[in-house]
Amino acid sequence: MPHPEFTTSVAVRHLPEQSDRDKGQYAFAYTITIRNSGDVTGQLIARHWIVSDANGHVDEVRGLAVVGHQPILKPGESFEYTSWTRIATPNGTMRGTFFCMTEDAHPFDAPIGEFGLTLASALH
Repeated sequence: MPHPEFTTSVAVRHLPEQSDRDKGQYAFAYTITIRNSGDVTGQLIARHWIVSDANGHVDEVRGLAVVGHQPILKPGESFEYTSWTRIATPNGTMRGTFFCMTEDAHPFDAPIGEFGLTLASALH
């Protein structure tokens, strides 16, 4: 039986030019690569992010598309995009879910495992 599966990988970097330590604003860019590792064509429809800072503050972000795109991925194809977020502490975490649909209208989720938003100097 054919099954849909999107897998993701993440790369994160601090954005010092968008951050202001005095105001408690720490910005991070994240690059997500979404790969269709299943055996049916699927489309990314929407996203849901949970962004947490070190103080326990949680923001949830929901919306259609990623950076204005709802990519259709055939088996083996991938899509990469970069976006960014800002938190109030030098480190935090992000995790989420992409809501997807097969070409014959069966919904499926692609989870994005938790990843760190960490200022390198905060590790020492």
